[in-house]
Amino acid sequence: MALVSDLNRAWWDERLPIHLGSELYDLESFRSGRDPIRPFEDEELGPVEGRTLAHLQCHFGLDSLGWARRGARVSGLDFSQPAVDAANGLAAELGLDAEFVCADVFDAHRALDGRRFDIVYTGLGAINWLPDIERWAHTVAALIEPGGLLYLVEFHPFTWGFGDDDLTLEHDYFGDAEGVSFDEGGTYADLEARTVHNRTVEWQHPLGEIVSAVIAAGLRLEFLHEHDYTLFPRWPFLEKHGFDHFRFPPGRPRLPLMFSIRAVLDS
Repeated sequence: MALVSDLNRAWWDERLPIHLGSELYDLESFRSGRDPIRPFEDEELGPVEGRTLAHLQCHFGLDSLGWARRGARVSGLDFSQPAVDAANGLAAELGLDAEFVCADVFDAHRALDGRRFDIVYTGLGAINWLPDIERWAHTVAALIEPGGLLYLVEFHPFTWGFGDDDLTLEHDYFGDAEGVSFDEGGTYADLEARTVHNRTVEWQHPLGEIVSAVIAAGLRLEFLHEHDYTLFPRWPFLEKHGFDHFRFPPGRPRLPLMFSIRAVLDS
């Protein structure tokens, strides 16, 4: 598994500078005050001012810093050292209460000094990089203060099965324990970018598997919500609305494109 992790880390390390300069992340508008937190996230999570928040698999910390702007005391974790360095640099530049450490997500409890948090947050495009969703859920539970919560926002696993051009079924919704290997240049932030480290291994986790893992880790599910838009042009026929919302055209039947879970560790 270390070899797979190294493979995936090389992919993310190489793409960091592309992402930092990309229109998708638009760092300049973020520096000027653009809010990276989606409206439904703000509504579902509620006020975070004065609360401790751990953001797992945070990349270079844009969403982490969005929560810090709302007054959360943020600790971010990612396995890419260049991404962590960029996140710490942004936090210092903007004077935000956030710190970032480099570690594998399964080593988060040690890397975060055994601390527990009011909120553990994990954002979009994270859990597909993890082979063991049950181990992940127990890792999360160990980071939460009694009475605290997990807030998970992810791309909907239903979309995994379809091809990139249309709604032709190409992949097994139920996934494979060995993961699926990809060898594709570019990145979701710049499809035409020239890249060298193009091989990755990712895992599909069906929605039932995710919910069951969260419950088995001792968390009480408060809600599971499904959302009808996504943040990138998953298919060429999606229409862009606003800065980063892509939806089905009017009159076309919709599919769930993202989902969110809130679950509490009872005291």
